[in-house]
Amino acid sequence: MTADATTIAIFVAIVVMTLGITAWAARSNKSTSDHYVAGGGIKGWQNGLAIAGDYMSASTFLGVAGAISLTGFAGAGVYTAVGGIVTYLFVLLLVAEPLRNLGKYTMADVLASRFNAKGVRSVAALSTVVISVMYMIGQLVGAGVIIQLLIGINYTVSVISIGFLMAIYIGFGGMLATTWIQIIKAILLISAIVVMVVLVLARFSFNPIAIFGEVSTQLGRDMLIPAHGLVEGLNWVSFNLALVLGTAGLPHILIRFFTVPDAKTARSSATWAIWVIGLVLLTLPILGYGAALLVGQEAIASANPGGNLAAPLLANELAGSVFLAYVSAVAFATILAVVSGLVIAASGAFAHDFYNNVIRSGEATEREQHNAARLTAVLVAVLAILLALGAQSVNITVVVVLAFAVAASANVPVILLTLFWKRFNTSGAIIGMLTGMVASVGLVLIGTDVMGENALFPLGNPALVSVPLGFLGCYLGTVLGGSRAREEAERGKQVPYEEIYVRSNTGISDIEEELETGTAQQSQV
Repeated sequence: MTADATTIAIFVAIVVMTLGITAWAARSNKSTSDHYVAGGGIKGWQNGLAIAGDYMSASTFLGVAGAISLTGFAGAGVYTAVGGIVTYLFVLLLVAEPLRNLGKYTMADVLASRFNAKGVRSVAALSTVVISVMYMIGQLVGAGVIIQLLIGINYTVSVISIGFLMAIYIGFGGMLATTWIQIIKAILLISAIVVMVVLVLARFSFNPIAIFGEVSTQLGRDMLIPAHGLVEGLNWVSFNLALVLGTAGLPHILIRFFTVPDAKTARSSATWAIWVIGLVLLTLPILGYGAALLVGQEAIASANPGGNLAAPLLANELAGSVFLAYVSAVAFATILAVVSGLVIAASGAFAHDFYNNVIRSGEATEREQHNAARLTAVLVAVLAILLALGAQSVNITVVVVLAFAVAASANVPVILLTLFWKRFNTSGAIIGMLTGMVASVGLVLIGTDVMGENALFPLGNPALVSVPLGFLGCYLGTVLGGSRAREEAERGKQVPYEEIYVRSNTGISDIEEELETGTAQQSQV
């Protein structure tokens, strides 16, 4: 498909808008706090839309619709659409408030609030970078295929250009620019999806049931039923386990709860995100099945083997090239926003957790941290670009959900046990994160998505095995490192669980000081 003036104009407008936001935000990006978490001044509804913008990535809009159009219920699409609603309930009920009360910039801050060890920060930073790079691969693949479809630019050039743009956003605008880009793209994405859903329903007399009936008639009943068999069933249990638990461990989602002023606003953010994400995800089966019927599975697969262009092709079928250009430009903005969030999470983890707290023992100046974060952003972007260049034909939902599996296996067990297990200690945290990370990445490499028919591990998603292994690593590390934990506690290097419990639920940062203040006030009365 060749580019026309309208297509190019819409794309240029999106890029100019995001660069304008970056230029505006750069004036407020003066400190480390501004760069990492926008100074903690984001409002609840703003952060909720930004979280939705983070979650509704290229894998959500492009990958889910594409997976449904090609494989129906038997593929990743429908499970992702339903599971995405459940996962934020988990985040709201268990994670959002304690994270805000315990953390400052990163997930490692939460762990270090209880375990004062450089090893914890080092492994947490490594986990953040691994997960972020895996997630970024899917976003860059989506950006590359969209630009190649509409403007005709080579896939390699497209991916490199995206990397260059996101480096500008992070280097100059920091988290404030990233947040507002996410908010605006969430609004644009919702508007595009609403219009597409209305146009699809109009083709079927505004009767959603008629769509599914037509799918059964034209494409077969298999498009509407789950996959059969023991291995297939276990694979989808594993897939959904990664999806539901993984969000609570995704670094670019967790960092959003540090951008608000208090725990109440963090809860409000999660509530806003649940409503926005839920309403969007419930519409994706209509778009996916609509694309299969109106565009055709053969045309979708020929445009991109992973089905990643199903939504743009459906837009073209519904309302012509102008709407195609708009929908594709919105998807492009989606990718820019999500990738920016991933880069800032990864670079912040390295600069704050590893460089400042491990290498410099907390003595790095704000300028040094800022420079380290910018350099890491470039390195992370380059690594993700190189990996994305070899993944053009892969469905981006599959790649992204593998990142969810790593997050669910390496981060979630440690976060939950830090908050809720009294005996948990430094050794358990380090061994648990390493076990979950190595197990999930290793099983992916020997699984069906990488090795195909020669796979040594029968499941495409490793979460069913790697998540329990992550918890097991936490338990064994805690039990085997019990004596060391007692020594750390005696030397004041491990905060008592009781204090963490109160801090995570109330936000009180120094219990003894608060008690002394309360006692003094009572004596005055």
